[in-house]
Amino acid sequence: MVYAVSTAFAIYFVIWWTTLFLTLPFGVRSQHEEGGGAPGTDPGAPVATLMGKKLFWNTVLSAIIFAIAMFAYYQGWLSVERLSKLMGMPF
Repeated sequence: MVYAVSTAFAIYFVIWWTTLFLTLPFGVRSQHEEGGGAPGTDPGAPVATLMGKKLFWNTVLSAIIFAIAMFAYYQGWLSVERLSKLMGMPF
């Protein structure tokens, strides 16, 4: 049981981290686009990153992806045997 919980947490963490890189660029405006910026800073530096909002939506998105993956796994659609057959590798 401990292995199942820790494995599920590890899979969720990998999905969360991957989706974080997907959600980071959304809604970011650079200093150049805003028409301002502090002197001596890069014009491509973001004005406001809105990290709290992004972390919330990233957590929601990764939970949905994780739930779909777990559903597919428990239905038998996502298994090592099936994936190895799809990739043409012997099991």
